Amino acid sequence: MAEAVSSNDNQYLTFTLERELFALDIASVREVLELVNITRVPRTPEAIRGVINLRGRAVPVVDLKQKFGMGSTARTVNTCIIIVEVDIEGEPTVLGALADSVQEVYEMESSQIEPPPRMGTPIRADYIRGMGKSGEQFIIILDINKVFSSMELAGLAQALGEAGAEAREA
Repeated sequence: MAEAVSSNDNQYLTFTLERELFALDIASVREVLELVNITRVPRTPEAIRGVINLRGRAVPVVDLKQKFGMGSTARTVNTCIIIVEVDIEGEPTVLGALADSVQEVYEMESSQIEPPPRMGTPIRADYIRGMGKSGEQFIIILDINKVFSSMELAGLAQALGEAGAEAREA
C-alpha cells in the first residue's frame, strides 16, 4: 500500500492588512521576519518602502497596504515582513512584503476556494487568485506573481543602481 505524500499544494500563509485577512501560497513564502530597519531608496514608487539587508543581500520591501490603496502600514509589535519569491518575466526575485500581522498556515482544498469576486474588495481583481473562508471571515488569496509588476521592479532596480553609482562616486 502506497503512503500518502504530504504536499504544500493547499497550504496558505494568512496575514492581515487592516481588518482584512489575506493569504499567500506557502510555496512562494521563504520566511517571516520581525520588522527591521528599512532603508529608503530615492526615486522609487511610494509603495516600495526601501530595502533591507537579508544575509548580505539588498531585498526590496513593498508596503502591501499602500500598493492596495489602504494607507500605510504602521510600525507595531505585530508588523512583519514576509519574504517571498516571485517570478517576474521568468526570473525568480526575492521581495519583502509588509503586513500588519501574520496569522497561521491555513490549509484549504481547492474545492473550498471560490473565484475572485468582480467587486467589493479593496484590491484589483487580477491580484486575487481566489477567495477562501475561515469560519465566517473571508480570506483573500493573492496571486503574488501578479501583485508585483515588472515595471515597478525595473524602476526599483534602476533607482538601486543609481544610488549605488552615487555612493561609489562620493
